[in-house]
Amino acid sequence: MTTDITPAAVDAAPDGQPKRKWIGRSMKRVEDPRLLTGRGGFIADQKIPGLLHAAIYRSPVPHGRIVSIDATAALAIPGVVAVVTGEDCKAKMNPCMNFGPTTIPQYPLAVDKVRYVGEAVVAVIAESRYLAEDGVDALKVEFEELPPVVDPMKALQEDAALLHEEHGSNLAYERTFTFGEVDDAFAQADLVVSDTLHWGRSAGMPLETTGAIARPGLNGVLEIFCNSMNFSYFVWLIATALNVPSNRVTISPVPAGGSFGSKFTAHKVPTLAGFLALQVNRPVSYIEDRFDHIMNSDHHASDRYYDAKLAVTSDGILLGLDIDVVDDYGAYLQFGVGTHGNALSQGVGPYRIKNLRYGLRAVLTNKCQQGAYRGFGSEVQNWVLERLIDQAAERLGMAPEEIRRKNFIQPDEFPYKIPGGNLYDSGDYPAVLDKALSMIDLEHWRKEQKRLREEEGRYIGIGLATTQERSVFSSTEFWYWFDEPAFPITSSPESATITVDPAGEFQVLLHSQAMWGNSPETVAAMVVAEEFGVDPSTVNIRYADSAHALPGTGPGGSRFTVMVTGAIRGAAKKLQKKIIEIAAHTLEVPPEDMEITDGRVQVKGAPELGQSLAEVALTAYFFALNLPPGMTSGLEEAYTYDHPLTTLPSPDRSDLGIFYPIMGHNCHIAVMEVDPETGMTTWLDYVAVHDAGTIVNPITLGGHVTGGTAQGVGTAQLEELVYDSDGQFKSSSFWEYLVPSATEVPPMKLGHVETPSPYTEFGIKGGGEGGRMATPAVISAAIDDALREYGMRVRNLPVRPADIVAAVQAARQEQKAD
Repeated sequence: MTTDITPAAVDAAPDGQPKRKWIGRSMKRVEDPRLLTGRGGFIADQKIPGLLHAAIYRSPVPHGRIVSIDATAALAIPGVVAVVTGEDCKAKMNPCMNFGPTTIPQYPLAVDKVRYVGEAVVAVIAESRYLAEDGVDALKVEFEELPPVVDPMKALQEDAALLHEEHGSNLAYERTFTFGEVDDAFAQADLVVSDTLHWGRSAGMPLETTGAIARPGLNGVLEIFCNSMNFSYFVWLIATALNVPSNRVTISPVPAGGSFGSKFTAHKVPTLAGFLALQVNRPVSYIEDRFDHIMNSDHHASDRYYDAKLAVTSDGILLGLDIDVVDDYGAYLQFGVGTHGNALSQGVGPYRIKNLRYGLRAVLTNKCQQGAYRGFGSEVQNWVLERLIDQAAERLGMAPEEIRRKNFIQPDEFPYKIPGGNLYDSGDYPAVLDKALSMIDLEHWRKEQKRLREEEGRYIGIGLATTQERSVFSSTEFWYWFDEPAFPITSSPESATITVDPAGEFQVLLHSQAMWGNSPETVAAMVVAEEFGVDPSTVNIRYADSAHALPGTGPGGSRFTVMVTGAIRGAAKKLQKKIIEIAAHTLEVPPEDMEITDGRVQVKGAPELGQSLAEVALTAYFFALNLPPGMTSGLEEAYTYDHPLTTLPSPDRSDLGIFYPIMGHNCHIAVMEVDPETGMTTWLDYVAVHDAGTIVNPITLGGHVTGGTAQGVGTAQLEELVYDSDGQFKSSSFWEYLVPSATEVPPMKLGHVETPSPYTEFGIKGGGEGGRMATPAVISAAIDDALREYGMRVRNLPVRPADIVAAVQAARQEQKAD
């Protein structure tokens, strides 16, 4: 079967300006008033009669066999109800859902062995969290310690201790993907630049930690309230883990105080809460404290070591990219190697690089497993590629903007197929670069850089990065690492239901979403307002639980706005048709002569002939004999919107298919002062220009860009989850793990270029992750540029003041020796 990738016509006026009233308009978030007044209704706010609370005993050793667990003293504490261990899990449930091999199973509580400091070992259930913590303190757990495996390179050695004996190796996955004629490209190159790079482990750190409450119902249904994402997509897998029929588990979403990927999948926490509730036949709550969340929330992000090479001609044309990466996945493989699918979806960036080799080894170590974090691995690929391009520009004596402009995919080349098979839907990369350059006044800063160095001895650096922001993943992404997937899914839909009640008021039901901070209610209300000509403030948004949800995948991968807009617009078209048919029947005019505008159904060209939506609704609900023949009562329509463009990979994986085609783009330029004596940096200017297609709401998109940039600053300069050589975790609080505050984030100037996608409703692209996609690269470039006379090259993130001082001192010593 051949997939048609011919672009559809974008809904725009002949002069190119959209015919829209609400889409593209700056509007305050409708979610904010209740959040700002303490009415968010988060997981800890849920009040359930008879609720018990769980606390977790976590492993103090990185690697060891569980010899014994003595719960006698814990159970003797008044108010302690039960103690549950991994043996209970193994006897009564299946391993948790994961995308890794079956030889690397994982339960909510450790079975037989512990594999990292902080792994959950025992759950204590009590009448209060205080009593449960007392019970944890009273436990006596004995371990037979085993040699820790912390360094991923040493983990691959033959004599390394095995984390999973059944798997037989600490190498969880190995494959080299080759697209194009890579060796020929490097043979033809006039210049090959190479580098060894390390992207350090960090995490999203939302304000609220992960939590769940499970309640066995009187009707035999286990209800789980949780702030985990993608609940309706994964509920049947949680039921499978719990050995409960899928129609006997209902997951109800509650608002979440942020995620950034840390709550991407309903994995161990909701499953654990459900299992504990089933053991005591009472409602049980488990909510992480901050210590739990930092140490063990399954959201540690990429921890990668690269050997990377770029082939370039003498005039700056990029010929080929060759990457070898060792990824330190930690103790388990929850997401398989999905983060590298994200990398391959935009592996050559915005450039016409025709040849790509990508060698991957995923390694198991005694650390918390990797999960999701904003970018899901694609931001790392951006950083690596931009580091090589900066080096190539320097070696060739080209300006950073010049080498990029020379290699951009041009606007008339879209849709554009990259090495590996993914499609870029649209873009105008030169326009984004030009806008960023004009906003920052690059020539002014280059003159200032020279003047301040010569006259005041100050070190000013200018960094520039142009990177991709893939969005709207397809589930076919998960095929790429298997020769024969055990469960080759191809669906990743989104659903919505629109109801006009008898009074003419609108309600929208979202089927795989809760209030996440990604403005779902604002987006949904604006799309309904656009379709029906009503005010967004009159639209009420509700959320389905899994028992009532139509097919949906949920947020993640910057997909929500595109997909939910498609679902709402699909439902709206069905509902518009019914409304028009009712009004036309009432007014005795042909339906094709009717239109809906400003919340009213009227005859085209004769607006005095029409009905309000409330009048039509009244007929629809209460006057069936006045409806057109064969029409049923009510005004409610649902629609399931499937991924707009996806294809399967080739059998030999020489082509991975189209799985992330809605491609955004950004250009960030930073001006930074660096003190070589202290290593401290000071922001002087920062511009971020993004192309996220048609913008739904500039205010919310600006929030995404600003927040993502702040997290990129953390990744580049502050944040790292550190394990020492003995496997002990050294970053268990915000004293050791530094997240950026307002003082560390640059004052930003934001700009947008809108290149509508030809494949999505309204031409929207995702925009939730772009800030973090570029910031680490632009900071690295600015630091290098400031300290160029010392040969500075940022190769490891985060780059801290001490790293900068050490590099400067080493360069000075070398200069003295010469």
